[in-house]
Amino acid sequence: MPPFDVPEGDPFGPHNLPYGVFSHAGSTQRTVGVRLGDHVLDAGAAARALGSPYVSLLAQPSLNPLLAAGRTAWSDVRRALTAWVTVPAHQEAIGSFLHPLSSVTLHLPFEVADYVDFYASENHARNVGQIFRPDAADSLTPNWKHLPIGYHGRSGTVVVSGTDVVRPSGQRKAPADAAPVFGPSVRLDIEAEVGFVVGVPSERGRPVVLGDFREHVFGLCLLNDWSARDVQAWEYVPLGPFLGKSFATSVSAWITPLDALEDARVAPPERTHALLPYLDDAQDEPGGYDLRISVAINGSVVSEPPFSTMYWTAAQQLAHMTVNGASLRTGDLYGSGTVSGTEPAQRGSLLELTWNGRDPLELPEGKRTFLEDGDVVTLSAWAPGPGGTRVGLGDVSGRIVAGTVE
Repeated sequence: MPPFDVPEGDPFGPHNLPYGVFSHAGSTQRTVGVRLGDHVLDAGAAARALGSPYVSLLAQPSLNPLLAAGRTAWSDVRRALTAWVTVPAHQEAIGSFLHPLSSVTLHLPFEVADYVDFYASENHARNVGQIFRPDAADSLTPNWKHLPIGYHGRSGTVVVSGTDVVRPSGQRKAPADAAPVFGPSVRLDIEAEVGFVVGVPSERGRPVVLGDFREHVFGLCLLNDWSARDVQAWEYVPLGPFLGKSFATSVSAWITPLDALEDARVAPPERTHALLPYLDDAQDEPGGYDLRISVAINGSVVSEPPFSTMYWTAAQQLAHMTVNGASLRTGDLYGSGTVSGTEPAQRGSLLELTWNGRDPLELPEGKRTFLEDGDVVTLSAWAPGPGGTRVGLGDVSGRIVAGTVE
């Protein structure tokens, strides 16, 4: 019988219990699973075996029904799951529904509705400003400290960790070139981010206020916003990112509920500008999260960006995203934007790590300015948990493969 016990200090112990969707080898049937150590619990089958009222939320091929159920249901289901995996009397009833992770296939855990990406790290924004506007009096744009800058991405190309990323093709034009050329991107990059998953929708025309963040957002995951910097540089004026971003966005197979991250909540950095009332969180509960991210290329760690340094919080991003009356849908996903710290070894993109290619990274397999075909990028992270534990976030990984040009 598979063990319920996990090793002491395991970041995926009963204090965590992230949600995903899996299938068994040779089967196309998907179901909601909950991670426990290096196993996954078939949550729907366990609910049936125990006569739980949450069968309708857990015996599903997607997390969307659970996401839509709301905060009270989220908390109730989490309490039930915690009891199922910690009370010895349950082992006989549900032990057979606990499967080694190595024996299952993990899938995109929810149906993505809309996808929005932000630009919320002051360190990242200043680095980018210094790279591209070295002579500017201020490396930040005039609006940066007044609102969370963002863009709408393409939800249909959000993929689960482990999915290959095909090198995109597009137009590019270097400053010295007389005309644009077409071909595979030669400046393919990463962006280490955190994604927030919306559960409860909102009514069109009614903004979501800061204090309602936890009523709408179910949880978070790691996110890699792959970026073709050469395509992006040529296309982004005047409307912003388009083909340089829309080819792929990778997310973890595991969604960590906000309830698992209570001990990781921290205050955001001190504000240096007065905020308009709908963004002013001075009197609100701490809106930041202490997430420790690592970025590895082909197994070599190249950066460790700290999420606690993010200037704009997820609650402020949600409030800004809806302040014009735009509505939320179950399965909406929004990215934090690249996470970068104050130190060179804390930068969350190759654009910054190599200073736009000027300072190549030294890796065991050779130098890198931007990604080469065959490179595997993996983001991992943990957060402080109860009683000195660590809460692990599911890794997000992707391998670059060559594209085809017609």
